[in-house]
Amino acid sequence: MCYACAMKLEAMLDEVGRRALREALDLTEDAPALLRPTQDARFGDYQLNAAMALAKKLKRPPRELAGALAERLQGEPAIASAEVAGPGFVNLTLDDTWLAARLGEDLRDHDADGVPPVAKPETIVVDFSSPNIAKQMHVGHLRSTILGDAVVRLLRQVGHHVIGDNHLGDWGTQFGLLIVGMREWGDEAKLESEPVDELERVYKLARARAKEDEDFAESARAELAKLQTGDAANLALWERFVAATRHTLDAIYARLGVTFDEWLGESAYHELLPGVVKTLEERGLAREDQGALCVFWGELADAPPKLKKQKEPFIVRKRDGAFLYSTTDIATILVRRDRFEADRSIYVVGSPQALHFQQLFALAKMLDVDMRLEHVGFGAILGDDGKVLRTRDGKAVRLSDLLDEAEERSLKRIEEARAEGVLRIPEEDVAAAAHAIGIGAVKYADLSQNRLSDYRFDWDRMISFKGNAGPYLQYNYARVRSIFRKAELDMQRFEAELRLDEALERVLARRLARFGDVVHRAAEQAEPHLVAEHLYELARGYSAFYKEHTILGAEGATRASRLALTALTGRQLKRGLGLLGVDVIERM
Repeated sequence: MCYACAMKLEAMLDEVGRRALREALDLTEDAPALLRPTQDARFGDYQLNAAMALAKKLKRPPRELAGALAERLQGEPAIASAEVAGPGFVNLTLDDTWLAARLGEDLRDHDADGVPPVAKPETIVVDFSSPNIAKQMHVGHLRSTILGDAVVRLLRQVGHHVIGDNHLGDWGTQFGLLIVGMREWGDEAKLESEPVDELERVYKLARARAKEDEDFAESARAELAKLQTGDAANLALWERFVAATRHTLDAIYARLGVTFDEWLGESAYHELLPGVVKTLEERGLAREDQGALCVFWGELADAPPKLKKQKEPFIVRKRDGAFLYSTTDIATILVRRDRFEADRSIYVVGSPQALHFQQLFALAKMLDVDMRLEHVGFGAILGDDGKVLRTRDGKAVRLSDLLDEAEERSLKRIEEARAEGVLRIPEEDVAAAAHAIGIGAVKYADLSQNRLSDYRFDWDRMISFKGNAGPYLQYNYARVRSIFRKAELDMQRFEAELRLDEALERVLARRLARFGDVVHRAAEQAEPHLVAEHLYELARGYSAFYKEHTILGAEGATRASRLALTALTGRQLKRGLGLLGVDVIERM
């Protein structure tokens, strides 16, 4: 692949802009080109804002600087025109011949479809999903699970070494209650047939009893202490609880197509916690207060200014000697640094936990951890009433029930569309299609949102073959595959010279050319919705092109070029949906 094509498009244009700035304005040092995509295609493809930024420094009118820059850019192979606009913008229009050649390189890039690797790959741990043992996964786990999975896929696509870690809640006070509760009320048959339901039932009984009966509560604490010191009987019970929950979790993850490289729950760090606490004390970062060991931010000179105002301390050991998940999180950071030699650690956890991570990351920095730590927060899933999605009786929606409903609704919609003649899915493929469309619809509806926003759960909008929805994109991919089946050609390996003779061909080409930039931006910023936006606009652009122009009926070089545009569209749809964890369907 040529050097220019191995770079992201915007990186290449930015480099061209920087070079042109140096030469046109006789700069002695590099200046940012400030490249931005234009908001309106009437004003070109990209815009350089550097002239306005440099005007004050160089004491020259911005339009004068922009004029010199535009003149210098006219000779660049990638640029068809560079025009001064407004107070000092330079609008760039890409050269069609150059763009066609670049897309030809993407077409021949069978391994990545034009997504170049990062210059410096990193080892990155992505911490996501993280349900609790002995509890059902509910709809609240959905966003962390599918968002985290998409982040893993995106980072791997651009060349990083990524470790997906499911940091299970598998240790702590609840297990003392479960141990005594199972001995008091447990049903062995139900523990075998419906393990997580039985564990939840027993836990609720035990927790309620402990609030009213101090002897019972003390018994639970004693059993927890025995578990933590390695008592064989209690450890065996705990292992049953974990194994039973894992079986249920594995079934849900399999339906979602989500996998993990590690399942390092809180129990994996238990033996490290005394050492963590000792280090915090020795470094003067934590002190005892009313029997508990706490970090008081206002007392620490190196604490961030925002945290210095935080009145509540960061507790790392309770007065009864028990550790908290804050303590475990510190140990986790140290293990990820030392065992995995991670450059970055990303936590995909709801936005309400933002303060916890601010404190955790600040403490890690004071412990001389130089790993880049990031909290990827997200909003809530809302019901029709604008409140957090729940069942009619106010309970959390089980994730398994939500996935069941997604597949049931998908199946019904497929059957309706087949009866209407809209879909032509063979009978033997209907069940698999219902799964792919139903699960894909739920994923895409979530991942197409800005992750920081709350969004309303709308079944009708999700499972739709029109508009910005997963099934619409799956349908467009299937349409591309149909074209190549009719032509008896291999879409994945098809190569031809591109020509951009028609307006809609040029529009589609410009959308296709941005794929690499979008994937890199989505990976770096942990924003999968950028990929969803690209795919939707790509599908719309291709639909307009498909309706206006003959593809298989065209002749010679025109036919080959249009098939090339179609192949790239199909490959980007497949790869992009795959990065969101959404399966494609070959025939619809």
